[in-house]
Formats: sequence, C-alpha cells, structure tokens
Amino acid sequence: MKSQKITTFLMFNGKAEEAINFYTSIFDQSEINHVYHQEDGTVMHAAFTLKGQSFMAIDNSNKLDHPFTPAMSLFVSCDNEEEINLVFGRLKEGGIALMPLSPLPPMSELFGWVQDKYGVSWQLNIPISRQ
Repeated sequence: MKSQKITTFLMFNGKAEEAINFYTSIFDQSEINHVYHQEDGTVMHAAFTLKGQSFMAIDNSNKLDHPFTPAMSLFVSCDNEEEINLVFGRLKEGGIALMPLSPLPPMSELFGWVQDKYGVSWQLNIPISRQ
C-alpha cells in the first residue's frame, strides 16, 4: 500500500487527546497510532487513523486561540444510512448542525454538515449509486 502523501493536521486548544479519543470511538477502522506529550501534559504530536485515513494533531503551544472554521471541513463518505445517522448524531453532541441530514440530489442520497464540540467541521455523505 502506498503511503499517504498529504495528511490533515489539526491543532487544538488543549483538547487534542480528548478529541482524538472521541473521533476514534465514532468511526470504524480507527485507531490511535501514537500520542507524545509535553511536560505540561498537552499533546506535542499525535497520529491517528479514521476509516483508514491518517491524521495528525497537536495542542496549540503558543496559548493563542486559533479556532477551526467551516471554510475547511472533513468530507466523509459513509457506507449506509445507519452509519451516517450514528456519526452525525455523535459529532453533533455538544456541537451544531450546519445542515441537517437530508437528500441532496443529484450528488447525495443523504448529506449533512456538522461542527463538533471542538469546532471541527464535518461533511457527511452517502453518494447516489450510479449503476
């Protein structure tokens, strides 16, 4: 298998490890590869996998608030309605639905956009079958 050439790297404001644990509990084929901590307990570097896709994360060490924005989101292709409902519901806990789950023809059987409690924006999709 070829190694991934571009990896999404997320910077959290002191909640990186909590977020990583949350995300890996939601998606199948997910695991935490490593978490290295700084002396104060914050995350110096972490690598994790969601649905087979690699990600990295850190906690912001300069103590400035750098919020996430919906202008950059993670697009997830879900396998079925059960999965999209579960993932959307879990990500919405403490967050907000930017677009509720609904059909979005001609591209999506079901589509939703949610910003989670950490501020990360997720677009969830079941593509329309083109058979």
